[in-house]
Amino acid sequence: MASFLDQYKKITALPFGSFLFNKAIGFVAPFFATIKPNIVTLEPGLCVVEMKDRRAIRNHIGTVNAGALCTVAELTGGMALDASIPPHLRWLPKAMSVSYLKKARGMLRATCALEPAMLDLGDVILHISVKDANAVEVFTADITFYVSKKKNHS
Repeated sequence: MASFLDQYKKITALPFGSFLFNKAIGFVAPFFATIKPNIVTLEPGLCVVEMKDRRAIRNHIGTVNAGALCTVAELTGGMALDASIPPHLRWLPKAMSVSYLKKARGMLRATCALEPAMLDLGDVILHISVKDANAVEVFTADITFYVSKKKNHS
């Protein structure tokens, strides 16, 4: 099976490819469709995902819900990691620590940058920053991913 990075490169080269890739994310992992993500950048060591503020993801005070922020952080960190690890490894999210810094409103941009050389077996902690349209950081997450070798399917 081709990696998400390989699929991203192939599909986004086509007309309407970005739209198709973003829709496909919701088919692969249906819960991610709830935030209607727009993957802006995906390359080894970097993933940037945008999420529009819309009524369906707001809380009772009119800001983006904590669950939606955690969801965009998990997607961003997972895609950054998936684009960076060697094909013989796999990963699973294990823990998440979050900080709500400001009221999240408007277009939000989640970023996860990492050095692929830092990836090793065991726990890997990735930092995700979410900023609003004014580049004000509104939310951060540190996600612990467990990285292990893929089982041989012989």
